[in-house]
Amino acid sequence: MGRIPQTTSGIRHRSAPPFHWWRTVFFLIPAITVYTIVLGTLSLASSVVDRHGRFAHRCARWWAQLILRTTGVRVRVSGLNRVRQDASYVFASNHQSIYDIPIVFATLDRDLRIVAKASLGHFPFLGWHLRLAGHVLVDRDRPGAGVVKRMQRLVDDGASVVVFPEGTRSVDGNVGRFKGGIFLMAIETRVPIVPVTIEDSRHVMRKGRLMVCPGEVGLTVHEPIPTDGLAREDARALAERVRAVVTGVV
Repeated sequence: MGRIPQTTSGIRHRSAPPFHWWRTVFFLIPAITVYTIVLGTLSLASSVVDRHGRFAHRCARWWAQLILRTTGVRVRVSGLNRVRQDASYVFASNHQSIYDIPIVFATLDRDLRIVAKASLGHFPFLGWHLRLAGHVLVDRDRPGAGVVKRMQRLVDDGASVVVFPEGTRSVDGNVGRFKGGIFLMAIETRVPIVPVTIEDSRHVMRKGRLMVCPGEVGLTVHEPIPTDGLAREDARALAERVRAVVTGVV
């Protein structure tokens, strides 16, 4: 919210919420709720006849594009020519904002599934879509061997996977340590890793703040990193290599 100025009488008065707070609460949240319900319903209905989840993914892309347009978020993209359209990848991105998911889905014109925490599966419409469309929901305390099998099925079906290896959103924009589990899965399924760098999305919606602001964000797709020939013990080094590319250290 706004600052709390100190008056000469010593009494604090809270300043009025800024315009974008009102816009978020009374326009964006209702609009995004409608998008989620309508497109979530279409996605759920399509699962009856589309077992591969491809129409459900189209619904997810439309949902993402509507959110960005309604919010006024423009995406500056580079590096899309570095990946083949006919190949499957694990796209590993830094995580600054809840808007990172719409940014990735609206920008990468591929059949995408995300690896996300299992608790997301309990949300109405959104969670139901994630479960029925084949996204990989992982219990962080008990990931289980079944996660690798689900990833392998997605890759065999021509899909790509999106992961946020930090495991949580950054508060200040600094990229945290990448967890090694997803890189172990990529090694076991022999899927190339594509580092993805998202810039400035934290200014759209900061973690812990109920206010969305329009603006321009950047998304850079880097060269794929092959996992063929890597062993399980290479997962930690692979995670550090991908993080270095994402942060621009290499």
